[in-house]
Amino acid sequence: MADSKITSKEAIMLIVTIFVSHTIVTLPENLLSNTKSATLINLIYLGIIVSLLAYVIYRLLKNFASLDIIDISEYLGGKVLKNIIGGIFIAYFIVTSSNLLREFCEGLRVAFFPMTDILSILIPFVIMLFVTNYLSFSSNVKAVSLIFPLVIASIIFLFFGNFKNFSFERMFPILGKGFTDTFITGLGNIFAFSGISCLYFIPPYLKDPSKMKQISLTSVVIGLLYFLFCTATVLLLFSFFVDVDEVLPLFSAASYIEFGVFFQRLESFFMLVWILEIGAYLMITNRFSISIFQKMTSIKYQRPLSMIFPLLVLGIALLPKNYSVIRFLETNIYAYFIIAIVFVLGISILVLANLKKKKERKV
Repeated sequence: MADSKITSKEAIMLIVTIFVSHTIVTLPENLLSNTKSATLINLIYLGIIVSLLAYVIYRLLKNFASLDIIDISEYLGGKVLKNIIGGIFIAYFIVTSSNLLREFCEGLRVAFFPMTDILSILIPFVIMLFVTNYLSFSSNVKAVSLIFPLVIASIIFLFFGNFKNFSFERMFPILGKGFTDTFITGLGNIFAFSGISCLYFIPPYLKDPSKMKQISLTSVVIGLLYFLFCTATVLLLFSFFVDVDEVLPLFSAASYIEFGVFFQRLESFFMLVWILEIGAYLMITNRFSISIFQKMTSIKYQRPLSMIFPLLVLGIALLPKNYSVIRFLETNIYAYFIIAIVFVLGISILVLANLKKKKERKV
């Protein structure tokens, strides 16, 4: 495990990469569809809640040193519970990453390759996973660290590059459809912060586990700021944007940027950066899935699994017949799937394990 240890900065970039990746497809549109003009207020509100949850997760994990949630599940309920929780989290990583990959590739096809079969667009990402799975985890994270600044810079540039095109009247009414929709039913938008699922798995990889609190809170704050930039760009640029099924809304926003005669049609540059970001996201979720399976089966080496999981991602990505099916699954199922696993199941396991440890100390 020595070659897999990562610094606190690398851990933060890894977690925020999970936040960021979903904004590249239709996350801003989904958030705006739920809370309309109140989405920015809603995100700040949710950011405060998720910061508190991240702190709770940190406190609960602190009592188990460098164990992850799979190890903690075994402590709580033995190998049976360990395998159940491990299987659920593998399904979570594989299904969500497969859906994101398919949705992104559908956007690529619409934007650049309208005559190309979807399988041909998916395969390069799978080949990338074959290659990166043979590298150490720390090597994967270092690659993420190189891509991360480009992605952050791209969204900031996208926001300020479109500033002259913004219509700030679209922020009103400030509470959208009212207090209830913004702060009560708007809680459903918490699925956007699914990146904190990484907190359950990174403790064994940290060079300095004492930095876990800093990692947890900093990741949420950076993720929140990124969400605000993305959502504000879409909200202020497009009229009635949430009422149409737009593929890759941020890509559409990039097409509005012009800097003189020689700097037009910059969306291709943005797409190149976002392709790298999707690759980084797939790399992380794939490695977590392999690591979980390795713990469940006690396989000594990960390499025999290096080709199986990318093929699994490809197979699930090909299951939806068309883009309409993908959008239906994302808007009606995946949000609840994410909330149930990341925010309910994960925290529940940690709470129960801490109660068991507290009870044992009293005996």
